[in-house]
Amino acid sequence: MNTVNGLPAHPLLVHAVVVLVPLASLMAVLAVLWPAARRRLEFLVPLAALAALIAVPLATSAGEALEARVPHTEAVEHHTQLGEQMIYWAGPLFALTFLWWAAHDERVRAFVSDRFPVFGRAGRAVDWLLGAATLVVAIGSVITIYRIGDSGSRAVWM
Repeated sequence: MNTVNGLPAHPLLVHAVVVLVPLASLMAVLAVLWPAARRRLEFLVPLAALAALIAVPLATSAGEALEARVPHTEAVEHHTQLGEQMIYWAGPLFALTFLWWAAHDERVRAFVSDRFPVFGRAGRAVDWLLGAATLVVAIGSVITIYRIGDSGSRAVWM
């Protein structure tokens, strides 16, 4: 999908990424740092991260089609290079939020601990490691979205 009613699809699709990645990241941070939020958000965190993961390649693909239609400048090239990096943040954001949810869902936890007792003993260390990794990726995702958006606006308006 490269156009919508004759207009480039990239500016439209990128809005989904700009909303979903920070939303999923904020929800992930809340789920890791605030147990009450974790209980209320439950599976919504990995669901938001999955939606972001789906939106990223759609926006990137439409961006590549748009890149072929605009003059090649250093700013456009820089934006393209940064945009291609977003999938490397969106994928781990989804994976880590899914693992975080699974590690804290009682049904999943009971299923895993019955079959693999070693996970019950290592739970605290895994929790810390998984939480730290989730926070790093969530923050990195938001920073990357900002950098991509900034470079895109500079490519268009400067």
